[in-house]
Amino acid sequence: MVSERSLEVLKAIVRDYVASREPVGSKTIVERHAFGVSAATIRNDMAQLEDEQLIAAPHTSSGRVPTDKGYRLFVDHLAGTRPLSSAQRHAIETFLGAPNDLDEVLGRTVRLLSQLTNQVALVQYPSMVRARVQHIELVRLGDNRLMVVLITDTARVEQRVVETDVILDEGALTELRAVVNGATVGLLLQDVATALRAVPLQIRPDAQPLAGVVVATLIEQVAANRQDRLVMAGAANLAKSEQDFSGGLFPVLEAIEEQVTLLRLFGEMQIDDGVAARIGVENAEYGLDATSIVAGGYLAGGEVARLGVLGPTRMDYGTNMAAVRAVARYLSKLLGEH
Repeated sequence: MVSERSLEVLKAIVRDYVASREPVGSKTIVERHAFGVSAATIRNDMAQLEDEQLIAAPHTSSGRVPTDKGYRLFVDHLAGTRPLSSAQRHAIETFLGAPNDLDEVLGRTVRLLSQLTNQVALVQYPSMVRARVQHIELVRLGDNRLMVVLITDTARVEQRVVETDVILDEGALTELRAVVNGATVGLLLQDVATALRAVPLQIRPDAQPLAGVVVATLIEQVAANRQDRLVMAGAANLAKSEQDFSGGLFPVLEAIEEQVTLLRLFGEMQIDDGVAARIGVENAEYGLDATSIVAGGYLAGGEVARLGVLGPTRMDYGTNMAAVRAVARYLSKLLGEH
């Protein structure tokens, strides 16, 4: 159990090390922070922190750096995350803007979050368990080319261009569009495939080949929408912190390419007060023991999905947690309005 002053010394070490990447010594702490005690007293506090394995000496330098355990204690004792500036809040509102569809919104979200934090940004698609079909559109692009558009009530727009040997007749398309929408609008995605299989039987015989093509395409689109997946941005930011990864970047890059791994990690995180962090060794089973993940939850179509940032353990937790929380709240508001 560390004393109150030792905890404040730990906070100072974390902040200084995150800012400078240099081990922090007692003299530096006395010069930069108003503790009102001597360097010898700070050294005693640092010795207590080292005994508790909260800081460590990376080499023969007199300075110390936080351990994963030290970062964890620091995050657990954050009195409050650093508020975003008015410019940052304005950037969130301006950059996200009014959505055209879910893909565009989530793409903007990861780019924005990456820019705000200088980390890898991750956003999980909503699970679509409660998503319902809002409309299906069939657009003739040529004699043998057709665009099939699936729109859900969660602002998801999925479109596919289909090449077919069937000559596209506008009258047949109009009839098929009406039958398909009549059979599926309002249905949960999990129930759509069953309803679609009966569609060709409701179409005149000469249009049934076209109906078969459209039904097969829509079933694929529905299946794609029900799969868990992530959208990611800012992987290049890892290169800026390469020296923070003792084992090199390759294991980290390899791990983040496995979306299943990241989705499992996201799913296991307990989000309290809108944001949570997993630090270093807590991610070892996922091959990410050199990284920390800060995550929050957003609401879309009645479902909660996760978003967050991934980077080295030497990260600005206060700023990153504030950014994740703010973007998650704005995203929930944005998707709730559309």
